[in-house]
Amino acid sequence: MSEHPPEEQPALQAPWRSQYIDNLDATEKQAGPPKPTSGCFIRDYWLSPNDDITNHVIVRTTDGLIMLNRYPYTGGHLLVALGDGRPRLLDYSPAQRATLWALADTALDLMERTLEPQGVNIGMNQGRASGAGVPQHVHIHLVPRWNGDVNFMAVVGNVRVLSSSLDLMASRYRKTAAALRL
Repeated sequence: MSEHPPEEQPALQAPWRSQYIDNLDATEKQAGPPKPTSGCFIRDYWLSPNDDITNHVIVRTTDGLIMLNRYPYTGGHLLVALGDGRPRLLDYSPAQRATLWALADTALDLMERTLEPQGVNIGMNQGRASGAGVPQHVHIHLVPRWNGDVNFMAVVGNVRVLSSSLDLMASRYRKTAAALRL
């Protein structure tokens, strides 16, 4: 037996999670039985406009969606996608590609007005080998950036610290979207 007590497991305090955990059971009961899925959450969101609040969809147009990324790199990370999914950008017609990029322009304007980031990473991962988490449905990532937004926690603790919950971030974006009449 060791003379020294075992080292404590490091902990990241996130008190806002307690409300989420406390409400899980009630949220699950309200949701009812599981819904059939297409196997692609973007397509499922597109087919479920009544769930836009729950799914953190910020803007819905006749052709596509602007939504919060459920697993963001930084707070306010947006995804932009057309409702009609394709695995490759070039599988869309030129008109559809123009619509997708116009929606990305709208998302960028929304992000800049809402968060005033110091920079924005805009990108698309096409195919699983490129890192696409949803390879069957091309989508654009818009990641707001600030000097120092990646700090020692990522290096030392192998964890990202997000300073805002998805619900709070969605509320901020929706307020700006309403002011812009999106």
